[in-house]
Amino acid sequence: MKLLLRFLFLLCVTVAFSQKNIPNNTQISVLTIGPGNNLNDAFGHSGIRLKTSYSDIVYDFGRYNFEDPNFYLNFARGKLNYLQGKANYNNLVNFYKQQNRSIKEQILNLSAEEKQSVYTFLETNYAKNQGAYLYDFFYDNCATKIRDVIENATNGNIDYQLPGNYEDKTFRTLIQDELHPNTWGSLGIDIALGAIIDRTATPREHMFLPKNIHAFYSKATINNRQLVSNSKTIINSDTKFKNGTFLLSPIFVLSLIAILIIYITFNDHKKQRRTKGLDAFIQLILGVIGILLTLLWFGTDHTATGYNYNLLWAFPLSLVMVIQAYKAKPKKWFIGYIKFCVLMLCLLTVHWISGVQQFAPTLIPLLIALFVRYIFLLKFLKK
Repeated sequence: MKLLLRFLFLLCVTVAFSQKNIPNNTQISVLTIGPGNNLNDAFGHSGIRLKTSYSDIVYDFGRYNFEDPNFYLNFARGKLNYLQGKANYNNLVNFYKQQNRSIKEQILNLSAEEKQSVYTFLETNYAKNQGAYLYDFFYDNCATKIRDVIENATNGNIDYQLPGNYEDKTFRTLIQDELHPNTWGSLGIDIALGAIIDRTATPREHMFLPKNIHAFYSKATINNRQLVSNSKTIINSDTKFKNGTFLLSPIFVLSLIAILIIYITFNDHKKQRRTKGLDAFIQLILGVIGILLTLLWFGTDHTATGYNYNLLWAFPLSLVMVIQAYKAKPKKWFIGYIKFCVLMLCLLTVHWISGVQQFAPTLIPLLIALFVRYIFLLKFLKK
């Protein structure tokens, strides 16, 4: 008898899904997962939970497969296909519980037609190559996908109200608010991403961060009714992206490098000599960084890496100057290049002060050291 009942139950479930209709008592909610310990998890995550009398599924976006051909190359070029996920709710909760990450749930106040629209889209999209799409950190990520799905299901009738703690901020500030400034992740983001993210984000654009989806939804209305009917915390945690030890932090490491450059420069000035190996090494490193930044700007589909004025201190042409920097008597045009580098550092300062682009504060010691070394080279080589 039990076997027969199980068979009938599975048959009903199969028929229900084959008809692609969901019960009227279906509950749809948005899950907001808090940050984790790694840079990849520092900004949190979002998902849509669809709970019925016979299933409890969470759909999310922003997954990827490491086994895809040319994974790392496509990732670097901005051509990697990200995927839609589909997981059992209890399994997902257990997964994030093991990572000690918070989960907040907002049950949505949707009509039967709106719920059906959400379900139909998620299932149809998943069936198409697992919803493969080109990821964009600011405009097409795990949070904006959730926002867009709900907006489409409600025909764009959601009226967003500004949360109580809302402030106008640039995309860069919104990112850095989630990170400690003295981390390599923060430094890498500030170096790799250009001035294009230094514009003020609109209120709707703030929702590229999962936590802002939660904040805006808590105040939103749809056709004069509250979008969220109930909110609760499933897992309470205050886990944040780890800062790491100070002795390995960017400000400490870069300050040591800057002190070393200035110390060698002082000794060179005192003894009226030039440490050619230091100058060649500086040009080599700056040239390599400059080439990488140029490739990110012009050789990829990443929207956020354009107009990157970090090229003002890390210029690709520096790679060509390595040989000249190592010569005892470099060509006269090498002096002209050093003058150009000094001018670029001055221009960088103007860009920073005027707000054209914000640069990593942890770079300041290194930039000062470069300026001191360039001034020494100009005086020394002119002799």
